Amino acid sequence: MSYGILLVRVVVGLAFAGHGTQKLFGWFGGFGPKGTGGFFASQGYRFPVLMAVAAGSCEVGGGTLLALGLITPLAGALLATVMLNAIVSVTFKKAFMLGSELEIAYLTVAVGFAAIGGGRFSIDRALGLDDDLSGLWCGVGALGAAVTASFLTLTLGRTRPVSRD
Repeated sequence: MSYGILLVRVVVGLAFAGHGTQKLFGWFGGFGPKGTGGFFASQGYRFPVLMAVAAGSCEVGGGTLLALGLITPLAGALLATVMLNAIVSVTFKKAFMLGSELEIAYLTVAVGFAAIGGGRFSIDRALGLDDDLSGLWCGVGALGAAVTASFLTLTLGRTRPVSRD
């Protein structure tokens, strides 16, 4: 089980970090802050370049923390925030299987790791913090923080709701 947790944690963490570097630096075929900011503007976000940098920073920071198994509930909260924003503003057009299932899976993984912790092969474990940084309330706390941050971002951070075509 420990090796499976390590595999999922590292692969998902690096995938998030890679997506974040697309937004922040234009790496891996990304568009950088200005290009990504244009997309955020099309979704009705205020200060779109700043929002692109914030999203990219959450993905790079949260993905790196997740891959390392370091402060895993914080990693889960950061990544869950990005996924909730993506689901609400971009992918949840009509129903579950019509575009948002991948983001929902990533959201579930992020919150799941906040609850179970980084596992045997994590920095949290090496530092003796794994018992303090895992459990039901860590998962609930990460999800609660993500819902709160996403609500603020999706309401105060946007000039208009996304159109439902």
